[in-house]
Amino acid sequence: MNKLLEKKIVRQILKFTVVGGLAFLIDYGLLYILTEFIGIHYLISSIISFTVSVIFNYILSIKWVFDVNKKQGLKEFILFIILSVIGLIINEIIMYLMVDIMNIHYMISKLFSTGVVMVYNFITRKIFIER
Repeated sequence: MNKLLEKKIVRQILKFTVVGGLAFLIDYGLLYILTEFIGIHYLISSIISFTVSVIFNYILSIKWVFDVNKKQGLKEFILFIILSVIGLIINEIIMYLMVDIMNIHYMISKLFSTGVVMVYNFITRKIFIER
């Protein structure tokens, strides 16, 4: 791998981390607010907070993180939605297993599920969206 490509990937990972960090704050904060203050079940709150953070993440990822061909907008958006739904399913399975089966607090479980989904998101978006 040449130096320029390595530098580009490192810069891209850093940008992805910033966007992901902001999306995480939205996801985590909204999960807490919806569950603790509004009284929505944690799995439903998780779906809502995840969806809001994915929309935020999509906009910033396309505009700032990944090299996206502007002409393929609709196709990439549909692919992004499909990959995000898979990420949501992974998130919900991990949350359910950790909270309901392992009796781990939902906010701690969310930290772990977010880490897993973040790795999944970067790899799949790099492969399928950026090209």
